Amino acid sequence: MEIPTLIRKQIHVRGIVQGVGFRPYVYNLAHKLGLAGYVLNSSAGVTIEVEGANGSMQKFLDALQHRPPPLALIKEFAVTEMEAQGESGFSIHESHAEAGEFVLVSPDVATCDDCWRDFGDPSNRRAGYPFTNCTNCGPRYTIIQDIPYDRPATTMAPFTMCQLCQAEYEDPANRRFHAQPNACPACGPALALVKSGSSLPTPSSYRASESAAVIHQARALVHQGKIVAVKGLGGFLLACDATNDAAVRQLRTRKRRSDKPFALMARDVAATESFCIISDAERTALLNARRPIVVLRRRPDSTISPAVAPGNNTIGVMLPYTPLHYMLFSDSPEGPPEFTALVMTSGNLSEEPIVISNEEAWQRLQTVADWFVFHNRDIYMRTDDSVVRTFEAQERALRRSRGYVPHPIDVGVPLREVLACGAELKNTLCLTKGNYAILSQHIGDLENYETLLFFEETLTNLKKLFRVEPQAVAYDLHPQYISTRFALGLPLDRKISVQHHHAHIASCMAENHVRDKVIGVAFDGTGYGTDGKIWGGEFLVADFAGFERRGHLRYVPLPGGDAAVRQPWRMAISYLRDAFGDAPFPASLGFLNEIAEQHVGLVRSMLDRRINCIDTSSCGRLFDAVASLINLRQEVNFEGQAAIELEMIAQPGVDEAYPFNIDSGEPAQVDMRPMIENIVRDLLRSKPPAYIAARFHNTIATVILEVCRRIRAHERLNRVCLSGGTFQNVYLLQRCVENLRRDGYEVYLHAQVPPNDGGISLGQAMIANEILQRGD
Repeated sequence: MEIPTLIRKQIHVRGIVQGVGFRPYVYNLAHKLGLAGYVLNSSAGVTIEVEGANGSMQKFLDALQHRPPPLALIKEFAVTEMEAQGESGFSIHESHAEAGEFVLVSPDVATCDDCWRDFGDPSNRRAGYPFTNCTNCGPRYTIIQDIPYDRPATTMAPFTMCQLCQAEYEDPANRRFHAQPNACPACGPALALVKSGSSLPTPSSYRASESAAVIHQARALVHQGKIVAVKGLGGFLLACDATNDAAVRQLRTRKRRSDKPFALMARDVAATESFCIISDAERTALLNARRPIVVLRRRPDSTISPAVAPGNNTIGVMLPYTPLHYMLFSDSPEGPPEFTALVMTSGNLSEEPIVISNEEAWQRLQTVADWFVFHNRDIYMRTDDSVVRTFEAQERALRRSRGYVPHPIDVGVPLREVLACGAELKNTLCLTKGNYAILSQHIGDLENYETLLFFEETLTNLKKLFRVEPQAVAYDLHPQYISTRFALGLPLDRKISVQHHHAHIASCMAENHVRDKVIGVAFDGTGYGTDGKIWGGEFLVADFAGFERRGHLRYVPLPGGDAAVRQPWRMAISYLRDAFGDAPFPASLGFLNEIAEQHVGLVRSMLDRRINCIDTSSCGRLFDAVASLINLRQEVNFEGQAAIELEMIAQPGVDEAYPFNIDSGEPAQVDMRPMIENIVRDLLRSKPPAYIAARFHNTIATVILEVCRRIRAHERLNRVCLSGGTFQNVYLLQRCVENLRRDGYEVYLHAQVPPNDGGISLGQAMIANEILQRGD
């Protein structure tokens, strides 16, 4: 019998290949095919040396490349021929670190079906254990302190595995083989339930055997209308019964969150369908292993408290992503849920980062929560829940955080090592290395010291995990942004300022792998312009190297600066003053009855004398003005509130648009005075607000089409990128996309990265890289 010729190959695999069961998969595959060699984790990914017959080798390579473990994502697969050594047996070697190398770190992953069954099975030793996980699920980014990803480099290091868990960990045939967070009631993290105002739990208070009892008590408290702070994967969440109106309103009062929507958690899709309408794409998003909050349409007969999302016909809903969450609804996956839904909102006071440590929660949340469910596994990186919405049957990020971060954006071109500091609101930061843009989790509004500390701790961690040492820093043009001042204070020679709306368009280009010039439509609330004015209704011709401003909404004064953002009626008066001049406002305009006469007079005086007024082309402020004119919203308590409510009431089936003018200047200015005049006429004719809202949306979509046509005629460009927070508005987005495609444009939208300011850092990083590559 002829002895087959042995061949040996070395394989380097990069991507998300650590913490996802890749080494056990390789080990078992090699054994199945009779191959010898070894596999190990390194700071660069996974290294494999494998030896055997050619036929088995080809099957091995094919399976690795085309049928890897479900959570793995292979980005690079390099094979090198080696000399056969006559080795026998296949083993997993100890991990080793390599200076300067990095590996893609897995995001946190929702509990898999097998683990659901484990903790729901009364005969299983993990029955009712809230920290059940395996190689295919569980915490990752939130517990990893360094790479390679091994237990000593995680917050699971203090928990020594019992004999049974250690045996699973060492058994290549077990799905917990090398599962770093592996644990059970005998050796793993545990819960403690504590009443606000008492004392923090001592180490001896945590008894894993009592976890089920703790959850039973927590459920009973929620039934009583109590607010319970629950420590989860990426931070504390504040929970209450979403059908208990008094509890929801109490949570709003204590959290100092007047109207901003709360997120809900439902036990499963069936429960969610009792209060929301779910499309196939939304169902897929809900069941995604990332478990984001999915924005869904609320059923009109819903029993959910109206206080969950005031003035909004949508609700953000997520499904449980840990056994602990699941057990808040019932003892097992098969048992009937005790709640239709729970409010599960970030454990923080308004505008502060989510709380992660037991001590911090005790200090900051006692005025909010009645009770606390603590656990004794530390959270290393605070991470909010992600938020998505579906459009054209595709999941699109609105807030990119838990479950998505730190998975990078592959931009398809080599990049220098750069830090981009993002914007002021909805801040994220971005680091670049290799072909990857590494976006941080949602950090929030950089308006206080606590959030700046969160920004700094996130930067430190991502630099360490991905071995990035930035050569340059990119920042927003606005001189007062905290992110700008942070960038300017860094000891780096290259500091590159990037205009806000150019960054928006570059972000959309980057995730769609577009490198040539595009027509960029950037509509949002605020962005500092190159002329020192506040932009926000912009038409650019742009690539990564630069941009030209080819059009914008005609400037109007922003009376009182930030006060006009909080009080939309100020912009209504500014637009009325712009459209009608010194003529008295019609007395029958209802919104004027909501504003004190002296306040109206003060703002008119400010406009007449140009006191504390800066010009703005902001589309967001135009939405505010129209919302005020139709007496929908005169004051806002969170960003975009008036615009959201305007979208919510827009009447379906209305096709008409209002008139507007576009001048022939460079850049062209879009004059909305004819629209304002016609809105006033409609109001005086008692046209319903829903009708006016629909016509207004149609007008904005028509404006975008007409300006794009002018730019195309001059530049011969046919690609359009839509970016900016305004395009979170699905009613508007649908009409814009339909108009542009019908007219022959290629339209590019955001999906992986938010269209709002959460995507700004990616655009900044790409622009800075282009400048560095060109040597400018």
